[in-house]
Amino acid sequence: MGIQITTLITYILGIIILFFVARFLVEPLKILFKVLYKGVIGFIVLSIINAIGGLFSFHIAVNVVTLLIVGFLGVPGVILLILLKYILKV
Repeated sequence: MGIQITTLITYILGIIILFFVARFLVEPLKILFKVLYKGVIGFIVLSIINAIGGLFSFHIAVNVVTLLIVGFLGVPGVILLILLKYILKV
């Protein structure tokens, strides 16, 4: 008794479908981990700025928006937040 051709085709199609489903699930996870990584970097940078700025009575709020701005934009994001703080006098 050998494997019938229909059984073999079914297994092959099942593996192909499983491959595509796994690929569609992995891509959003990569994006999620990238956003989380950038948020952690933003938190570290803002914590350092707030620690140093505490000596001069300077503080930038730590929230999701500011974390992602600093995380994604880097130094220009920090400069942007500092400028907004002085322009808006918040």
